[in-house]
Amino acid sequence: MPSTVYTAAIDLGATSGRVILGQWSGNRLALREVHRFPNSFRTLGGHDYWDLGTLWQETQTGLRQAAAALPRGAKLASVGVDTWGVDYVLVNDAGRLVFPVHAYRDARTQPGLKRLGNTRAALARIYAATGIPNVFYNTSLQLEEVVAACPAIADLATRCLFLPDYFNFLLSGRMANELTIASTSQLLDVHSTDWSRGVFDHFRIPPQWFSKPVLAGTRLGRVRGLPELAGTQVIAVPGHDTACAYDAMPASPDGTDLYISSGTWSLVGFESDTPVLGDEPLAARVANERIGDGRYRPLTNVIGLWLLEGTLKDFASRPTGDKEWAALIAAAGKLPSFAAPARGLARERRDNLLDVTDPTFTKPASMRAAIDAQLKRRKLPAPKSLAGYTRLICDSLGRGHADAMRAFEKMAGKKFRRILIVGGGSKNRLLSQATADASGLPVVSFALEGTAVGNIASQLIALRAIEDLATFRRLLATDLKKTVYQPRT
Repeated sequence: MPSTVYTAAIDLGATSGRVILGQWSGNRLALREVHRFPNSFRTLGGHDYWDLGTLWQETQTGLRQAAAALPRGAKLASVGVDTWGVDYVLVNDAGRLVFPVHAYRDARTQPGLKRLGNTRAALARIYAATGIPNVFYNTSLQLEEVVAACPAIADLATRCLFLPDYFNFLLSGRMANELTIASTSQLLDVHSTDWSRGVFDHFRIPPQWFSKPVLAGTRLGRVRGLPELAGTQVIAVPGHDTACAYDAMPASPDGTDLYISSGTWSLVGFESDTPVLGDEPLAARVANERIGDGRYRPLTNVIGLWLLEGTLKDFASRPTGDKEWAALIAAAGKLPSFAAPARGLARERRDNLLDVTDPTFTKPASMRAAIDAQLKRRKLPAPKSLAGYTRLICDSLGRGHADAMRAFEKMAGKKFRRILIVGGGSKNRLLSQATADASGLPVVSFALEGTAVGNIASQLIALRAIEDLATFRRLLATDLKKTVYQPRT
């Protein structure tokens, strides 16, 4: 193994994609973003679809730029792909798409969601089998709808690949389902690393569409079709971006850290050797997703900065760069906290905040109007400015994070000592402070490209440049900038 190892992380998010070049040398990791590009779903005929052709073209452009950025004589050792969860591609034996690629926000799953939700015995049985709650975006519900609406698909499709699996196939020519992305589907057996046949039967999904998932770190083959990357290995990193972000956390070895991967969604959870199951986790919608090595990361979704992203669309003047974002957060920070107790009553304190579990926030025509409608129902005034909405949203998300933490402490019978936050939201000091204040715990915000770092960590371990994840975390922590937010209340 050379003294300096170069890898590339392909990180595809629901709103943007990136190709990041990683340089591992002297037990230190240096990152360089070589290509960034926008991503969004398109609506056609009342349904939502991803533009995979553009994503693949941009990915190739990014990989070529990564190769061009290498020092003379250096080679890219490997590449890994992570994406958001649940979405998939149906292909035939040759890997050709046989059906459009739906986006997870498509409302086509609503009938199946309500049907399963209204059948308590089936809901409990599915949760006991998979450890995944009934959520509108689940792959299980998406595939159930496709098979019912288009029965011929069972003859056309021979494989179902999740998005990172599909991009791995385009790169390497090998079709394989990776474990962490498979665990988002509500189809994986929670007690093993294989699929649940009973769940396939319930949703009437052909089981032959899937192969037994591989663990993160599996080498899939060499890059094909890109001469600039001749000899570069394609490695199945944790395909779910949240799993990558968790791997990047320089967590305490004693397991007392709660993790938040903050972005469009706030994914709140922790690492565990066992799943968190039962009636209470089912009611709390705890998702027992997987770590790349097969263990568990029970988590729950708090809606996240999707609230702010949506609200920005309703303002003509909104931030477009780092300085403008900093100015907005500073202006919001000068406003009174919505979490401040009114006359010291805890109930009134909560009632000043948004209920971030409100399903109307999922995909409203106008996020600002949806927020205003909730406030009006509760006889609360709406903010008068973008700074006011920003303050309300950050305070409300802080409370949502704290509620998730306390629920996990009760269900898992443990106590957390710190909250670690990475992702885009970790740069928002107002959100981090609100989380510390609401939880009563210190919040450690890392200047860390969490998803890309976790992606590259898996590659380095597979390449045997690093012994294991614990070693990587220990080495990373010594060279990592962090900000600690102490609770003020």
